[in-house]
Amino acid sequence: MACVFLKGSMTMATGGKNSEPSVPRYTNRLINEKSPYLLQHAHNPVDWYPWGQEAFDKAEKENKLIFLSVGYSTCHWCHVMEEESFKNKEIGEIMNKNFVCIKVDREERPDVDKVYMTFVQATSGGGGWPMSVWLTPDLKPFAGGTYFPPDDRVYRVGFRTVLLRIAEQWKQNKDALLESSQKIMEALLIQAEIRGQAQESPPPSEEVMATCFQQLSKSYDEEYGGFSEFPKFPTPVNLNFLFTYWALHRTTPEGARALQMALHTLKMMAYGGIHDHIGQGFHRYSTDQHWHVPHFEKMLYDQGQLAAAYTKAFQGADSFWEAAWKPVSQYFAHPSCAASSQAGGFYSAEDADSYPTATSGEKREGAFCVWSAEEIRALLPDPVEGATEGTTLGDVFMHHYGVKEGGNVSPMKDPHKELKGKNVLIVQSSLELTAARFGLELGRLSALLRESRQRLSAARAQRPRPHLDTKMLASWNGLMISGFALAGATLAKEEYVSRAVQAASFLQRHLFDPTSGRLLRSCYRGKDNMVEQSAVPIQGFLEDYVFVIQALFDLYEASLDQGWLEWALQLQHMQDKLFWDPKGFAYFSSEAGDPSLLFRLKDDQDGAEPSANSVTVTNLLRAACYSGHMEWVEKAGRILAAFSERLLKIPVALPEMARASAAFHHTLKQVVICGDPQGEDTKDLLRCVHSVFCPNKVLMLADGDGAAFLRRQLPFLSSLERRDGKATAYLCSNFACSLPVTSPQELRTMLAPRASGAP
Repeated sequence: MACVFLKGSMTMATGGKNSEPSVPRYTNRLINEKSPYLLQHAHNPVDWYPWGQEAFDKAEKENKLIFLSVGYSTCHWCHVMEEESFKNKEIGEIMNKNFVCIKVDREERPDVDKVYMTFVQATSGGGGWPMSVWLTPDLKPFAGGTYFPPDDRVYRVGFRTVLLRIAEQWKQNKDALLESSQKIMEALLIQAEIRGQAQESPPPSEEVMATCFQQLSKSYDEEYGGFSEFPKFPTPVNLNFLFTYWALHRTTPEGARALQMALHTLKMMAYGGIHDHIGQGFHRYSTDQHWHVPHFEKMLYDQGQLAAAYTKAFQGADSFWEAAWKPVSQYFAHPSCAASSQAGGFYSAEDADSYPTATSGEKREGAFCVWSAEEIRALLPDPVEGATEGTTLGDVFMHHYGVKEGGNVSPMKDPHKELKGKNVLIVQSSLELTAARFGLELGRLSALLRESRQRLSAARAQRPRPHLDTKMLASWNGLMISGFALAGATLAKEEYVSRAVQAASFLQRHLFDPTSGRLLRSCYRGKDNMVEQSAVPIQGFLEDYVFVIQALFDLYEASLDQGWLEWALQLQHMQDKLFWDPKGFAYFSSEAGDPSLLFRLKDDQDGAEPSANSVTVTNLLRAACYSGHMEWVEKAGRILAAFSERLLKIPVALPEMARASAAFHHTLKQVVICGDPQGEDTKDLLRCVHSVFCPNKVLMLADGDGAAFLRRQLPFLSSLERRDGKATAYLCSNFACSLPVTSPQELRTMLAPRASGAP
């Protein structure tokens, strides 16, 4: 999630800049960490500790409270609080005297973040980062919030004041604080518990899907797309639900509306300022209703999920969506982009803030991405031949992308005046209207805009780049692998599949321990671009297993390399061992055995990322189809039953799980292609499968190799043969198969029987 603040007791900052001293005056123990976020605070005058036993022992030995600060390296308001408070010598002295201070990178330790965010949200009504929590020496929270200004302001208590008040309370009323924290913990444990009953059935998918569609439809912005007024987030989980709802209701008005809602939202995002039209990729969210002025950070999980969403839009047979996928693919291939590791992994995020020029002393949000009209005119002065008299390249570009002489950012969306006189590019006019405005042919206009973007890109490459979080996470790499694999298969782009293979191989080398069979959470870019690991590697969490397993299934269907399938099933067994709750069902987010975690949680909301339990329902169904192990189907049903109340009342909070419930009740179809992988007839059938959006299916190739992994897992494949020597497709359910077909047209009808051509 982005560094935003929801309604609660603590609110947003007013200003704040970054300026780095040339020679650090202070160095604390965070200097020994690998996390870019922790390293950002290594020169604070605060005696920071990383999360660990050394800090816990100090708090217990000295009978001190713990101040826990949680954030991430590309969080704008984390930078603000650091600049205002954590770099302040006087505030640092108060912190060091009265507290044991701990810094946590929420992306490294989502388990720690989730436990204390649960407390902050329950006690303040909101949450966000930076998260500030005060703990007793035994790690129980009793006070917390998000951002605090350094000093008291109107309606807002200052950080200095809070520190002193809490320190005094600990001296004067320790017993009362301990009693309060114990009661809070007991209440949180009850509130956070998600349990299913042994005999409970999964909720009916028709009711869950219909309610979820109605709830999304009510919040939908008819004019600009999306599901709120502002701020406006991409929320790919909502879009994926709508595509599935359409696929199951293709001939109904509701199905048509679901498709329209998803496509309109994706189109408005592609045109909007949330899309980086020069460097490509998507920014984190829009601060306004129009997708115009973004919060400028870029997160890997957004790129991966949006890649998959635009691919599904392309399966609606509209060529626009192939072009719309390019913002993601080109972001990672862009010459000026460092978002990919040379070793094959993907870095986590790119910051919103950067120095406007090489000599600037202050960072500004969006400085790397925005333009003045004067800059654009200077870069694009060329007269345009064939256009109306006097037209320059700058005139055409500025008209098409909504550039104004005085800047196009409303002061209401620029409270700190960082964007004054600047323009955030947004497609304000269709190609057809821009061409008509200047008397140009469409092809000529497209070439002119492409040339203009290239010049701006070259100019932007000379600016100081934003900070890049070079941490590589297994879970987010999994999401990006899925994006590339799905797009590669659907668009018949072998280079995308190859990129997914490269990243999956990276995970196997650097984020997997073959001896234990377990995933690791993170690794880091070290010196000379070498991949480094922490002295004590962080073990993978549930989301790492779930997103990597999903990626490996997607990669198998794109590459047909059964090695990825075999690894996916091995990881699913390990996930069951580490995280399954045999009493209350569903999976815990973290494994047992960490005494520093107060309790184990099960996420109950699909947000910026889908929750792990939501995705794992579909993973389990796919795993059963590829292995024949039907106990995984039973597990999927028990997850749905455990979340039954939420699915029936507010499924809009779990759209990915609602979507998975349809797959559970409809039973996944096994699409088996019997043929030579290199044969054109086999490739024709495979292209057909990839071109149709059919959410409740798995694809497998039976190539006649009796020793292959799939044949060993699924003996029924041996009974399926090619018809008349041609590549042949079968549609199977519960290991019973349809009559064979050999033509792509017949196969398309079987996969989408109610579709009559393009939607």
